[in-house]
Amino acid sequence: MMEVSYEPLRNYLDLAYMGTISIGTPPQEFKVIFDTGSTDLWVPSIYCYSPACAHHNVFNPLRSSTFQFLGQPLSLSYGTGSMKGFLASDTVKVTGLPEVVQEFGLSIQEPGQFMDSVPFDGILGLAYPTLGIRGTTPFFDNLWKQGLVSQGLFAFYLTNEEKKGSVVMFGGVDPAYYKGELNWVPVTRPFFWQFTVSSISLNGAVIGCDSGCHAILDTGTSLVTGPPEPIFNIQRIINARQSYGGEYIMDCEAINTLPDIIITINGVDYPLPASAYIRQERTGICYSNFLATPGNLAQEIWILGDVFLRLYFSVFDRENNRIGLAPAA
Repeated sequence: MMEVSYEPLRNYLDLAYMGTISIGTPPQEFKVIFDTGSTDLWVPSIYCYSPACAHHNVFNPLRSSTFQFLGQPLSLSYGTGSMKGFLASDTVKVTGLPEVVQEFGLSIQEPGQFMDSVPFDGILGLAYPTLGIRGTTPFFDNLWKQGLVSQGLFAFYLTNEEKKGSVVMFGGVDPAYYKGELNWVPVTRPFFWQFTVSSISLNGAVIGCDSGCHAILDTGTSLVTGPPEPIFNIQRIINARQSYGGEYIMDCEAINTLPDIIITINGVDYPLPASAYIRQERTGICYSNFLATPGNLAQEIWILGDVFLRLYFSVFDRENNRIGLAPAA
């Protein structure tokens, strides 16, 4: 058995998966999203004056004997919000892994409402270094370069809200978390975890991505998103109606009647059942889990987020620039 390190993840409303890390000496704890859709690590700082920082853990550099101020200003944008701050270095510890001296961002400003309401403090990015801050070594690369992981890969097992046991594992793959064989998919552009989807179909008819399309596997995105036109087409086919708030509402009965939507990747079919692409809120209202990709991201990219990753155990293999997928156990 490979040496595998496990970091437990907590599921927040099926919208985000976060784990606890600690930074500094003595350690200061933070809840972060382990995000395959970005590369940098950042947490809020005591110097942050945004409302979002008032109800999150903030890092105090003055309390850490190993802290180094690097000073380079930072501005990081995400699909849902952005962060401004500066670059620093300190010891970072993730459960099951050795402590490493790591460069990371400290926020001074977190604009927008988004960070206000979420339970996580910051983000730990696991995409390729090319997507990160120039001249810095991302967290996973740091571990890998120092030989602190037995293999240059990590994997995610994400469960539904009711179930405990979501986990990110580093350095190896534990077969107890998936069924059958892993199917490997080459990474086409080592920036995001990007690959090619052959088609998206329902009842044998192609309903999206008809001549192949680019997709990324993103643990930091809740839903399945795509270009506006094919997404609207899918909403129409599954009979989702746009509400005043811009969300797509569905008849809950459709969970039992609509067929699977099939995402075909590298010759393998990955079914998304209606119970995955429709979500029922506590209010009893049902929504479509398809969404048009936010405007500031490349429009022609599809993003397979947690809705897909709850069904399929995923391996992110940096050593071989490939992604492994198998039905989750």
